[in-house]
Amino acid sequence: MFPGRRLVRVLPLLLCLLAAGCAQRPADTAGRDVRRAVAEWSRTPPERLAGIPVEDWAYEVASVRQDGVRALVRAELRYRLTGYDPAPGGSARELELRLDGGTWRVAADRPAPGAPPQLWDQGPVSVVRGTHSLVLGGSGQHEDALREIAAEADRAVPAASAAWPGPWAGRVVVLVPGSLERMAELLGGTADAYRGMGAVTTGRVGAGPAPADRVVVNPQGYAELGGAGRRIVLTHEVTHVATRAATTARTPLWLSEGFADWAAYRGGPTTPEQGAPALGRAVRRGEVPAALPATEAFAFGGDPEALARAYEGAWLACRLIAEKWGEQALADLYGRAGREPLATALEGALGVDPAGLTKAWQEALRGWLR
Repeated sequence: MFPGRRLVRVLPLLLCLLAAGCAQRPADTAGRDVRRAVAEWSRTPPERLAGIPVEDWAYEVASVRQDGVRALVRAELRYRLTGYDPAPGGSARELELRLDGGTWRVAADRPAPGAPPQLWDQGPVSVVRGTHSLVLGGSGQHEDALREIAAEADRAVPAASAAWPGPWAGRVVVLVPGSLERMAELLGGTADAYRGMGAVTTGRVGAGPAPADRVVVNPQGYAELGGAGRRIVLTHEVTHVATRAATTARTPLWLSEGFADWAAYRGGPTTPEQGAPALGRAVRRGEVPAALPATEAFAFGGDPEALARAYEGAWLACRLIAEKWGEQALADLYGRAGREPLATALEGALGVDPAGLTKAWQEALRGWLR
């Protein structure tokens, strides 16, 4: 083969490679420019967050998809509420950017497809600060109502601290969306799943500091409660926040829910008969539960009477432990149950096996609810 022919064959290949490289570089540059634009834009939280004490506000870009003068960015929003969150919380977001005069600018910031919104995505947010609480109200919430919730949360925090000796921040963030439907949006569920509830708690279970627990109030269900009911509901939820770091997937649901109810009723006048009407009816029919409530018994959407019996039975199990073995033993059991098999935790904290606890609980039910 003559050298000239080899050059003729090589030149198209070189030209193709050079063309591909030239085509690739602008895309790479655009991606870098988009990421830089997001970083610069996110240096300052949006104006709609004015009054909300946010810090460490940042977007961690996961992907950039460019289409001409438009780019879509998938990112994880990280931020903390100053004085309340020990670690940043996360929120999946989608940013839309437009190329304007050679510069990429953020045109929209919204929840990523399938991700729940933040409270400020639903409209203006009102901020009320309590002694131990930060209450954020969604669009349509009146400040007087938020102040009442802040006052109740301020009473719930010391009550939770008195019941739970473990370390926790001693502060709580309460979200009050504008409606039941807005609450469901924040939690990524349906309105029917939360109808009738006064409040719920968000957050990951597991050892270590919970990054961003929130108590989310159902404005419809909360408004239907009396003063005592509101106190019990908020203390229950705040106790979940307090015990979050000690709660793991290993923790039995009857213990985590029962402990939160025990903390809420602790020191109050509510008797077992008053606080456990559904379980009382069953016991008086001779239907004493054969075992402590199973995890599936706490699922919403089924038989409300059975659900009530599960919560009441869990509360009375924790009440029994506190009365028979002591409050410190109950807290010790809670901590152990998140790290050890239940049988091991019971033996270490109470000196009893699961069958022994179940028998003592059944005897207590017969005595309390006859």
